[in-house]
Amino acid sequence: MTRGISDPNVLQAMAEVPRHLFVDTAQQASAYGDHPLPIGGDQTISQPLVVAAMTQVLQLTGSEKVLEIGTGSGYQAAILSRLCEKVYTVERINSLLAGARKLFDKLHYYNILARLDDGTMGWQEYAPYDAIIVTAGGPEIPGPLIDQLADPGRMVIPVGDREVQELHYVQKMDGEVIIDKLESVRFVSLIGEHGWNG
Repeated sequence: MTRGISDPNVLQAMAEVPRHLFVDTAQQASAYGDHPLPIGGDQTISQPLVVAAMTQVLQLTGSEKVLEIGTGSGYQAAILSRLCEKVYTVERINSLLAGARKLFDKLHYYNILARLDDGTMGWQEYAPYDAIIVTAGGPEIPGPLIDQLADPGRMVIPVGDREVQELHYVQKMDGEVIIDKLESVRFVSLIGEHGWNG
C-alpha cells in the first residue's frame, strides 16, 4: 500500500468531515495532526493517514454496503458514509457508541446504522457486505467476518499481536479468499469471541 492517497473521493471525504468534532475539546487543537489521539475507554481515533489509506484500499464507488468493526469516535464511519450507500458499524463500549450516534445525528449522517455488540461476530442481520473494515487488531481474521463478506467483496483488517500488526487486505472472489499483507500498523486490541479476551 502506498503512503500517498490518490483517490479524489477519499480526499474529498477527509476534507468534508470535521475531525475536530470527533475528539475531546482538550484535543481539538491537535485533531488534524497526523497522529492518533485518545478518545476514552483506552481507545483512540486513528491518525488521518491511516484512516484515508484503509478507506482507499476498499475502492468504494458509492453503491456499497460497508460493515465497520470498532465505531470508536465515529470518525471512520463518518468518512465511509460519504463514500458508500450504507454503513453498519459495531462498537462494544456503550459510552463511545452513544457519543458517535450523537455526532452522526448532529452532522446529518443518516446512512450510518450503529449497534452495541461483539464486533468479532459481525452483524449477520444485514450481511453480506460489499466491504468490511476493522479498526482494531486481532490475532486472526474472525471467521464470521469472512462469512459475512460478499462475493466479490473486500476487507481490510489489522492482524498480529497486541503490540504491532500487519494490515491484511482480504478479497473474496468466486468462493476463494485471497489475503495480501500491506504494511505494519499499530491498533488497539480487537476484543471479543474471535479476538482477544480483554
